[in-house]
Amino acid sequence: MTKASAGAAGTRFDVLVIGAGAAGMMCAAVAGQRGRRVLLIEHYDKLGEKIRISGGGRCNFTNLHVGPANYLSQNPDFCRSALSRYTPRDFIGLVERYRIAWHEKTLGQLFCDNTSLDVIALLKAECDRAGVQWRMPCAVQGVTHEGGVFAVSTSMGPVYGEALVIATGGLTVPKIGATPFGYRIAEQFGIAVVPPRPALVPLAFDPAALARYGDLSGVSVDAEVSCNGGRFREALLFTHRGLSGPAILQISSYWNGGDLLSIDLLPGGDAQAWLQSERRSSARLDNVLARRLPRRFAQQWSAAQDAAVPVNALDDQRRRELAGMLHAWTVLPSGTLGYNKAEVTLGGVDTRALSSRTMAATKVPRLHFIGEVVDVTGWLGGYNFQWAWSSGYAAGQHA
Repeated sequence: MTKASAGAAGTRFDVLVIGAGAAGMMCAAVAGQRGRRVLLIEHYDKLGEKIRISGGGRCNFTNLHVGPANYLSQNPDFCRSALSRYTPRDFIGLVERYRIAWHEKTLGQLFCDNTSLDVIALLKAECDRAGVQWRMPCAVQGVTHEGGVFAVSTSMGPVYGEALVIATGGLTVPKIGATPFGYRIAEQFGIAVVPPRPALVPLAFDPAALARYGDLSGVSVDAEVSCNGGRFREALLFTHRGLSGPAILQISSYWNGGDLLSIDLLPGGDAQAWLQSERRSSARLDNVLARRLPRRFAQQWSAAQDAAVPVNALDDQRRRELAGMLHAWTVLPSGTLGYNKAEVTLGGVDTRALSSRTMAATKVPRLHFIGEVVDVTGWLGGYNFQWAWSSGYAAGQHA
């Protein structure tokens, strides 16, 4: 896709889509297949790079259990309409039409058997089938709207469109082209933006906790982590900077800074009954805990509670206290590891200013916002890709 294939500068289109990620390509393909003349503009020189690196290179392209409860937003019901009109089964059908082999992992997560490049190729083929034209790589320098026409100034000359779709994503992974462009366009047209922040992101220990647990990097614990109404039972992973793993990435979207995490280290168990059954044991607490927790962590945790002593040296009250702490170990993160390590951006274009049916701004006809740039953030596990497909389809049907 070069200047030669982009068409003449200054050409007028029915739909201009800025951003050729998951949502942008879906929207462009759907609009083009309706007979709309579509131009897709992408400033980065590699197509679908965030798709390529997702899911360990195999693209966790949707989840079987998608529903509104799996998304965070200041306007929680907004996502319901789009998700109901383009479902995981719809995208699975598209994947199967392209004979892309896939498999289900844990918790309804669907991955390509081979490579995420298969999904990129599918989206590119759908755009080609729809006659979508391209400008890539092509920087956008500005947008104006006058007389019902959007004018977009680009590094390859001006283009004009009746409808404009912003699919530029959030701020995650800036090294592959993330920018705040979409938020700036929203603000230019008087649309509010919910302050963005990193989500699905590892959390950092404060210096004291890092000194205690920092040498456990690589140790994993099956845990249930909760904060601000979010609760997830998955793996918790210690890193050289703090905590990661699916449970932590999930809860990071609920963590607002300054909040304590409550971590159940023995989910589904009864720590009090267990320690009571061991009350006569002369084994040290850390050795007893090592039967159910990684030994190195059991040692560090017991030492942190001043409880690296024989279990029979603990009185009933102390055993109850320790049992309670095993089910509710509190950790105060010092922060996140930022956009470079985050999988998505929480916040974005305020959906209260958008139509849930068309994804268009209610006060700026035919200006649409889709995908990660919008204040709809899914859980880990394919939910954000499904939002890209669903919101892109909704806009593509109406742009």
